[in-house]
Amino acid sequence: MSTRNRTRGEKGKVYLVGAGPGDPELITVRGLRLLRQAEVVVYDRLIPAALLDEAPAEAERIYVGKRPGCHTISQEAINALLVEKARAGKCVVRLKGGDPFVLGRGGEEALALARAGVPFEVVPGVTSATAVPAFAGIPVTHRGLSTAFAVVTGHRAGDAEDDVDWSVYAQVPTLVILMGMKRARRICQALIAAGRPPHTPAAVISWGTTEAQRAVRTTLARLPDAIKEAKLVSPGILVVGEVAALADVLAWFEPAGKSVELAHHSSGEKRIEGNRRWR
Repeated sequence: MSTRNRTRGEKGKVYLVGAGPGDPELITVRGLRLLRQAEVVVYDRLIPAALLDEAPAEAERIYVGKRPGCHTISQEAINALLVEKARAGKCVVRLKGGDPFVLGRGGEEALALARAGVPFEVVPGVTSATAVPAFAGIPVTHRGLSTAFAVVTGHRAGDAEDDVDWSVYAQVPTLVILMGMKRARRICQALIAAGRPPHTPAAVISWGTTEAQRAVRTTLARLPDAIKEAKLVSPGILVVGEVAALADVLAWFEPAGKSVELAHHSSGEKRIEGNRRWR
């Protein structure tokens, strides 16, 4: 329902919208429609400026981005903010990278809204777990090579011990690891120790689906060194499995290389964006 049809004092609503993996054009039609009607936009660190600009000029924009070791605002405070704005009768778009329910704490925010009695809707997004490998020429499943894939986070808060049973994931045909670049060496060693052959094809993709995308195809044993040698930076995704070798033939995306800023201008971060070229 359009926000323009609501009466004054009517209870607001929160839309948990997946913004997609980085390319502004990969947001869903419904997500974009809601963004263009928003009265408040609460957005994360990796939201592109071009997408944030789709919100009405008068919409309130609130940055709540997180980066390793530096959280602008706690998750509890974000939950409270969403409740507060909705109770003020606002149409709130919570704009989250990828899909809200794939390693994005969308479930925590939805629970907070439900417990507070605030109406909400989840608008799924294109998850980076499948889109980023696709932009690097890697299908996460492929007949004859991989009939299943798993997605796991490589991030651990602080110095917490690794609580992932890598012996389970080592058996999955295709393994997609989000937020794992910093711990790539430990992850790869754990997978090899769990029985995954060191020569297993692997890849790492940095800034996937954007014009800053860089990808390296190597082996599981060489993956940590390849990241360091190529000077790849986060955000990045690791892919382990036979399908990674298909990138040698299927890689199709050539970034054009035009520089623009991220939505959070004061962060000093930059990304690359421009016209796509296919080969």
